[in-house]
Amino acid sequence: MPHRLSTLSAKIAATAAVICLVEVLIDQAPAFLWTAALGWIFALAATRPPVRRNRAAQVALAAATLFVAALFDDPSELAVLLFLVAIVLAALLPRRRFDTAIAWGLRLAWAGLTALLLPIRDLGLTARARGRRAGPGLRLGTMVAMLALPITGGALFLTLFAQANPLIESAFAGMVLPDIGVVLFRGVIAIVVLLPVWATLRPDPRGTGWDGALPAVALPQVGSATLILSLATFNTIFALQNALDLAFLWSGARLPAGVTMADYAHRGAYALIVTALLAGLFVLVTLRPGSPGAASPAVRRLVTLWIVQNVLLVASSALRTLDYVDAYSMTVLRLSALIWMALVATGLMLILWRLLAGRSSAWLVNANALAAAVVLTGCTLVDLRATAAAWNVDMAIRRYTPLADLDLCYLDTLGPSAILPLARLEQAARDPAARDAIASLRSEAQQTLTAQQSSSRGWTWRGARRLASVEAMMGATPPRLRPAPNGRRCGIIAPPPEPAPAPAPLTKAPQR
Repeated sequence: MPHRLSTLSAKIAATAAVICLVEVLIDQAPAFLWTAALGWIFALAATRPPVRRNRAAQVALAAATLFVAALFDDPSELAVLLFLVAIVLAALLPRRRFDTAIAWGLRLAWAGLTALLLPIRDLGLTARARGRRAGPGLRLGTMVAMLALPITGGALFLTLFAQANPLIESAFAGMVLPDIGVVLFRGVIAIVVLLPVWATLRPDPRGTGWDGALPAVALPQVGSATLILSLATFNTIFALQNALDLAFLWSGARLPAGVTMADYAHRGAYALIVTALLAGLFVLVTLRPGSPGAASPAVRRLVTLWIVQNVLLVASSALRTLDYVDAYSMTVLRLSALIWMALVATGLMLILWRLLAGRSSAWLVNANALAAAVVLTGCTLVDLRATAAAWNVDMAIRRYTPLADLDLCYLDTLGPSAILPLARLEQAARDPAARDAIASLRSEAQQTLTAQQSSSRGWTWRGARRLASVEAMMGATPPRLRPAPNGRRCGIIAPPPEPAPAPAPLTKAPQR
């Protein structure tokens, strides 16, 4: 029991240290995010020896450290979420090996739901343990009853003496009590930090006791003949769609009258992704390992052909999106759609490999979860807004795009993320009017970034690198801009307002 209490005391001290770290640095956000996360990692590794010895937990801790680096570089909600997943995995993996991503997703959800109850559980356990050691006379309830009377009576007599004695009254008047709002805010912060940290240092054993088995669902069995007819029909329909894409999208053949390439590219991009997802779901449901369809050579060949056609369909969707981007520029949403399409194609190839290699459903789930984790991790380390801006600027420089065709309004919405692409575009601009408009946007973004970096709450390592790079390219002094008496719109000087039309002359009514 003394060893358990000493271990518990170490965890209490580690949790208190993390809370104090957050309380000290909370006014210097976002610095407190990565410092608190790093302190959390050290607390977990120091107080939980099994975490240091378990290889899977070590991998999870390494991933959590990577997300701390992402928080230091440029904090985001996605980086915070992935860090929480990684560190809770590190806390739970020593108690149970990783089986399937679905099961561990539910275990992580259980850990989040029970985090509120764990401090209360351990407080009761500690009180009972100390009560057994000290005897029945010093239990928690007895101590409260013993202290209630002297505390209440002492407060009452102090109040009476303060009214009767001016010296005591002046002493109380000179005491400055903390602002109740600040006290409540700090208390909420302490609780918000306490709950997740304590849940990793003292996790609920019931969360990892579940074996991950889900209730069996009786899915309808599809005969081999039905599967062959269905897959033959699907392959024929998909072949028609893919043939049209190969003819008009990939080879560049002339489209029918009234249909533009932008319309052809935009209309089918997202619908075809839905089609590919439905196809993958059909294969998962009807060709489960051990089913009659999965054992049929004809079905396996047709499924292989169909999945290959689906991959081609996803590739055509990506090409449609790229063609649309080529016509109307890149946006963060279109870039995210391209990443999603790559993830869908990966999932389809994993389904095919599972069918051909006889892999289990758990392998398929884990492989897709790993692919999604890699993609999400990449999204925390790469600024998609800056990537979209760089794409648009590279295309504009390569094509010598005139000012009228530059989408400066979208670059303006990207803020400091577009500052380096704007600086490159400003240097490459040949038209004085275009250079003036781009310099206006770049200067505005540079001023915003300088203001952010001068504040401890807005400073980021990524912002510091950007500011240093743009100052090395363009200098720290604002550029000389053309006068804009009527303001600017997206950096372009607004034209003067049109003069109001002259009033029509008054005509006298004819006299009768």
